[in-house]
Amino acid sequence: MQLSKQVAFHKTMGDPTRIKIVYLLASERLHVGAIAGKLGLTAPTISHHLTKLKECNLVYSRREKNTVYYYLNKKVLSHHGSVLHQFAHDEKGDSKMEEKRMKEKQKVMNNFLEKNGRIKNIPSQQKKKLYILEHMVEGLKVGEKYKEKDLNEYIQQFHEDFATLRREFIIHQFMYRENSIYEVNPREMWASAKL
Repeated sequence: MQLSKQVAFHKTMGDPTRIKIVYLLASERLHVGAIAGKLGLTAPTISHHLTKLKECNLVYSRREKNTVYYYLNKKVLSHHGSVLHQFAHDEKGDSKMEEKRMKEKQKVMNNFLEKNGRIKNIPSQQKKKLYILEHMVEGLKVGEKYKEKDLNEYIQQFHEDFATLRREFIIHQFMYRENSIYEVNPREMWASAKL
């Protein structure tokens, strides 16, 4: 953990307007004018706050035609939250929980995967299904863009019902889809099987 990064992040987040901007961006991408309208502030004021949030990598922007949209970098937010969480919790307890989770995941893998790695059948129980989906997505590269055809071929290595499994990836936040192009989400966004 770099203390200077933690301090910079919390200083930036110490402003009520920035917290409101983060809250808005948590549910959707927005442009400066939309944020200004929702918060009742001027566009230059919002631009100033977005610049501060970009400096600590909490938001990023993408241009679409003539409009710049801002997105919340949920991975960074999750990271800073997890650092605080570590201060408050016993790491030994967390590692025991993770060890228990891995044993349970392995048991599900043993029950639902054939020796060649194919899925015998898609589990109906949510928790077991999430373990199987997680296992499949771990074979994809973060940051790589997959065409629907390529993703279908990848999924067919595991099971013939690629359409259902592809849809499950999206529903449970394992992947993001835009214009039939798929990307793996950061692990922090994935739906997780709770113990």
